[in-house]
Amino acid sequence: MKFDPAGLGKWTEPVSFDVTRSRLAEYAAATNDPIPAHRAGDVASPVFAIVPVFQSLLEPALEVVPPSLFGRVLHGEQDFRFHRPIRPGDALVSRAKMTGYEGLPKGTRATVYLECRASDGELVNEQYVTFFVRGFDAGSKIGELGPAHRSSHSGAPVAKVDQHVDDDQTFRYGPAAGDPMPIHLDEEVARAAGLPGIIAHGLCTMAFTSWAVLTSVAPAGRLRRLAVRFAAPVLPGQDLSTSIWAAGPSSYAFETKVGDTVVIKDGLAEL
Repeated sequence: MKFDPAGLGKWTEPVSFDVTRSRLAEYAAATNDPIPAHRAGDVASPVFAIVPVFQSLLEPALEVVPPSLFGRVLHGEQDFRFHRPIRPGDALVSRAKMTGYEGLPKGTRATVYLECRASDGELVNEQYVTFFVRGFDAGSKIGELGPAHRSSHSGAPVAKVDQHVDDDQTFRYGPAAGDPMPIHLDEEVARAAGLPGIIAHGLCTMAFTSWAVLTSVAPAGRLRRLAVRFAAPVLPGQDLSTSIWAAGPSSYAFETKVGDTVVIKDGLAEL
């Protein structure tokens, strides 16, 4: 089994997605987003940006990663770069390519770059998705991984937001996001994968952090960048606590915990 570097840099075929008000409102409701414009479907909540590109997300990995390793793949990091909001009526076109990978003793990090454009070519957002292949060391570093987003923080946070993940959260989020992965919906499949049971979608947890930031430190602003590292799974029924620190004139660092366990780390929000 070997990673194939010849597959790096190969773009997927473009995928089209028509944005509707009802789809935007469904996603906001599925992530407990309280922001009125999101709930009404007037504008997309930030992490909705994953929905139009979802079909393109794993396709580039087929060019590089041996298929027998796909069962070991975890979503490690997500980095959104927003150029403008998504609105109802948008006709979006997305494509993706894998940019690089790095073999490590406990597994291999690999990054997929996605771009989402309007039908006239306007760039709407860019995304860097870094995944981790558990227990397989590709043996070298080739190409480019996603940009760093680690930032230091100290002292008391400027805001702290407590949230609750509902018992039925995954069953609402899966259809709203178009994500049918069974570890989020089937208890037996999740336990067979070595998990304690059904786990929340990482991007659902990230969506919770996005509205935590927007409602607490940027009620009149919008995000230019939102990046996180997924550190531990979240279970339905658990309580989240997101702490936010000022990291610059228009940027914030944040981390999210369940009790004492960090579930999202290296969070960065730029306005």
